[in-house]
Amino acid sequence: MSERTEKDFLGEVRVPEEALYGVQTMRAVENFPISGLRAHPALIWAIGIIKQAAAQAHLAAGELPEELARAISQAAAEVVAGLHNDQFVVDVYQAGAGTSFNMNANEVIANRANELLGGPRGAYHPVHSNDHVNMAQSTNDVFPTAMRLAALRLRPDLEGAVAELQEEFKKKAEEFKGIIKSGRTHLQDAVPIRLGQEFGAYAHALSKCRARISRACQGLQEVGLGGSAVGTGLNASFAYCKKVIEELRRLSGFDLRPAEDYIELMQNTDAFVEVSAALRTLALNLLRIGGDLRLLGSGPMTGLAEIELPPVQPGSSIMPGKVNPVIAEMTAMVCFQVLGNDTAIAAACQAGQLELNVMMPVMAHNLLGSMMILTNSLRILSERCVRGIIANEARCREYAERSVGLATALGPKLGYHQAALIAKEALSTGKSIRQLVEEKGLLSAEELNRLLSPEGLTDPGVPE
Repeated sequence: MSERTEKDFLGEVRVPEEALYGVQTMRAVENFPISGLRAHPALIWAIGIIKQAAAQAHLAAGELPEELARAISQAAAEVVAGLHNDQFVVDVYQAGAGTSFNMNANEVIANRANELLGGPRGAYHPVHSNDHVNMAQSTNDVFPTAMRLAALRLRPDLEGAVAELQEEFKKKAEEFKGIIKSGRTHLQDAVPIRLGQEFGAYAHALSKCRARISRACQGLQEVGLGGSAVGTGLNASFAYCKKVIEELRRLSGFDLRPAEDYIELMQNTDAFVEVSAALRTLALNLLRIGGDLRLLGSGPMTGLAEIELPPVQPGSSIMPGKVNPVIAEMTAMVCFQVLGNDTAIAAACQAGQLELNVMMPVMAHNLLGSMMILTNSLRILSERCVRGIIANEARCREYAERSVGLATALGPKLGYHQAALIAKEALSTGKSIRQLVEEKGLLSAEELNRLLSPEGLTDPGVPE
């Protein structure tokens, strides 16, 4: 591979001849061969938007020659379009605050801008990576702004995936609304419930999760670009600061607003913690719901088998004919990862010191990663699991009629103690609640029919 030599104040570095990145990026590649993981495409898109907005703002403020501003803007637009994603080569575990990633972007855009102007890569003339592409900026205001834009870009797909799963559960709630089954609390028999009511509750929980994510993401619309190094705005003109937010809003399509306090926004990363917390809550709900689906579908001969999950692949390399709830299992693994990501984000948030939190790269990696894997797993769960669930109506009714939880309906007529004795005897003898009450002559057949109607027991009120 042919190489070129580039210099910075630390000395010379060899860079691949065809690379759009340069000396500072190459130093980061050599310093941080940690994971092999690279920046999320949404983060690359976001920093391209920022550099494009900055160039346009400086042009409007008369701070950058038109020829340079146009070239920088065009090169940044190519980054936004994803044309140079392969040139973002810095590991996600890198220099604090994301300086390596910011310089990766500055060098890619500078080299491409110079190329558009007829110059060679690596010369940084007439467009310089620091003096022009990074003009009036610091990694400290660029990187957190990129994090905000990237998360906002991923938000619609995530909320859409939650809505899709919510809708599938709503459809199943309607499909299963007439199916009576035994409720269970503490994994023990409880009063009857309808299978459709269970699935309707899952849909409602997801609706709350979607609203929670939406509220949390509103905090990401406050951006601190223009605060430069420590939030004081040094080297950033008033004209630039005003115009760059306008350009960000126009280019991104997001309803962005300038920071109320630029210094606070640079010190504080709690907006990302808030979004991560909403993702954690979604993951916890998915773990609970997925666990329910696995329990309800357990069997097929020795489990609950109240529902049948779609068979999507063989479940065992040794047991012929075995089918496992693999989609729900995958979802659980994703949720465990999201919980771990949230812990990393929380730890990174409290690690901020004085005017800056340098742990932002790990926060970005985990937050965007959580949003991506949740979006993908939610869609698979909707399409390849929930949509194809079949109810075992006969098994559901059998459990409902055998449940000692039916004794609860006798309480208003016979009293708690008498009803408890009947439930205990049902367990010891194997006789049904109805059979024991009839044998003891405690209630008439007509009263029993009214009190022990499973359908009646799944609606609010006192059985009459």
